[in-house]
Amino acid sequence: MADIIESLPTGSSSMPVPELVFNALPHPIVAVDARDRIVAANAAGEVFFQASLPVLRRFTLSELVPFGSPLFDLISQVRERNAPVSEYRVAIGTPRTGGERLVDIYVSPVPEEPGHVVVMVHERTIAEKFDRQLTHRAAVRSVTGLASMLAHEIKNPLSGIRGAAQLLESTVDEGDRALARLIREETDRIVKLVDRMEVFADQRPIEREPVNIHAVLDRVKQIALNGFARHIRFTEDYDPSLPPVLANRDQLVQVFLNLIKNAAEAIGPTAGDGEIVLTTAFRPGVRLSVPGNAERVSLPLEFCVRDNGPGVAEDLMPHLFDPFVTTKMSGSGLGLALVAKIIGDHGGVIECESQPRRTTFRILMPIYTRGRDEPSHASED
Repeated sequence: MADIIESLPTGSSSMPVPELVFNALPHPIVAVDARDRIVAANAAGEVFFQASLPVLRRFTLSELVPFGSPLFDLISQVRERNAPVSEYRVAIGTPRTGGERLVDIYVSPVPEEPGHVVVMVHERTIAEKFDRQLTHRAAVRSVTGLASMLAHEIKNPLSGIRGAAQLLESTVDEGDRALARLIREETDRIVKLVDRMEVFADQRPIEREPVNIHAVLDRVKQIALNGFARHIRFTEDYDPSLPPVLANRDQLVQVFLNLIKNAAEAIGPTAGDGEIVLTTAFRPGVRLSVPGNAERVSLPLEFCVRDNGPGVAEDLMPHLFDPFVTTKMSGSGLGLALVAKIIGDHGGVIECESQPRRTTFRILMPIYTRGRDEPSHASED
């Protein structure tokens, strides 16, 4: 296998069939010789290590993967036994990509070349992303029931309490007037919170249309630069050929406004090098079963909001999109829960990956297909 892979020409317009198959495999694959030098890598492997094959061939595996990584033990076992070895849920970090990734690793010997091994990495993030998305939707359903109950059982009594406090405020002496005003203000605060939660109880069908995501991001960026993020540098990495997304434009504005506001607050008002990166890309191959649709839906549109703030605490990550989870002193913990609801209602997926100075919120969405997904209104975006 190593002979076949290494003999494949690079940059050839007439790519041989073995190389076509090798590069078509979706999982990162690299081949190393007996001295752990990289001798081959497929296209996914180049993306994983963020370097082209000619660059990778200059390195040994120990220069790409940190010392002490479980990968080296697996390679040693394969060479000793001359048999394939696999290990699941391995945390592997690379100096080039930064941080750790949870992966499955498959290592196999190359019989024709003693000491040579082929390493395949299967990233678990996509599968676990879908599992967590189902959890997010279950959490949103819980809030939906709670919001309906609050609207009926709390807002009406609160209205009576506020009216009584307002009446008392005009009749009591100055010493007690502050207490009556406190009751009224706290009642107003609770009503506002209930009003925010009522959004979760809205089960009406979403009016969707083909939307230019770059117009949405530009709109949100302008709002941010003229307000809460005026001290932060924005960087854009857009795919200009991206097709429209089938969505509700106003709800997408709300989604990205929440994400960018969270990123700005994480960076803080005093950071001199604060940066928010907005990216869009086309990522074919991701399919998901969504409620209300018997077919598996393709989610090729990827939109990311990345910041260089301190990151999300590890113990908070599994509950990040749950309602009432927040690290802000005055936060309600409903912002990201609402984002998860909106994206879920659109048949999409949202996920967060975080490490110090690199927190990324990634959204995967379906595209607009004319004829099959006829919008309720035409869009000029």
